[in-house]
Amino acid sequence: MTAIPFLKMHGLGNDFVVIDAREQPLMLTADAAHMIADRRRGLGCDQILVIEASENAAGFMRIYNADGSEASACGNGARCVGSVLMAEQSSKSIMIDTVGGLLQVQRVGRGLVSVDMGRAKTEWEEIPLVSRFDTQHLVVGQGELRDAACVNMGNPHAVYFVGNVDKIDLANLGPKIEKNKMFPEGANVSIVAVESREAIKIRVWERGVGLTLACGSAACAAVVAAHMRGLTERKVTVTLRGGTLDIDYGESGNVLMTGKVATVYVGTFDLDLLTMGAT
Repeated sequence: MTAIPFLKMHGLGNDFVVIDAREQPLMLTADAAHMIADRRRGLGCDQILVIEASENAAGFMRIYNADGSEASACGNGARCVGSVLMAEQSSKSIMIDTVGGLLQVQRVGRGLVSVDMGRAKTEWEEIPLVSRFDTQHLVVGQGELRDAACVNMGNPHAVYFVGNVDKIDLANLGPKIEKNKMFPEGANVSIVAVESREAIKIRVWERGVGLTLACGSAACAAVVAAHMRGLTERKVTVTLRGGTLDIDYGESGNVLMTGKVATVYVGTFDLDLLTMGAT
C-alpha cells in the first residue's frame, strides 16, 4: 500500500484534493479519481488536482471531476494550485500549465489570488455546439430555462438569466441541460440574477460534479454573457453560495478572476485502498 500526501483546499467552498506528482508521477484512473472524490468512502471533493512536472511553467495542473472524468479548466483550482506554487517559490506570480493552455496566477494582497483565465470564446464551434447556432440566444433547456448564452472559458458553459436564482430547481434541470445533445462535450449550467451593472448572483450545476458552492469558470462565463447582452459592465462582483469573486472581462477578451483561497488540512491517503470496490 502506498501513502499519497495531499492537501485539502478550497476556493469559496469549491473544494479540492491537491496531489503533488512532480517527483513521483501519478496517473489516476477514472475509478480511482471517483473514489477519492467520494464524500462517504473517500476524501471528498469537487475536483482532484494533480500537479505534474512541466517544461513551460512551475507545474502542470491535471483536473479530475468528482465523477472521474477529466476537465480542461478549473479557475478556483488554478488559484489554489497557484497559491501553493507561489508559496513554494516565494513568488507573487506564477505560470501554471493546463490542458487548456498556460494560466498566470498572482497574489494580490489581503489573502486574494488572481488568475488570468485567458480569452473568452463565444463562437459556436468553440463552445462547442453540435452545429451552427446563435450562441448568445440558444433556444435549449428545460423548464424555466430556455434562452441560453454560451461561453467557453476552457470548458463549455450555458448561462441562463432569471429573476431569482433561489427559485429555480437547478438540481433537477442542471443535469438534463448538461447532457443535452446540443452540447457534444456537455456543459456547465449557470443561472444568473443581475442585481446591478456591477453585481450579479449565480448558482451553478458543474459538469461532472453537480451543484457546487462556487465555480470560477462559471463566474467568468456569467460575466461575459451578461456584458455581451448589455446587462453589466466589464468589472463585476459575482456572488455565489460560497462567497464572492471579482471578475474583470478585459477589452482584450481575457478574463481575470480574483478571490480568496484556503488550505483546510494536510494528510495522506492509501491509493490502493481507495480504488478497491470501484466500478
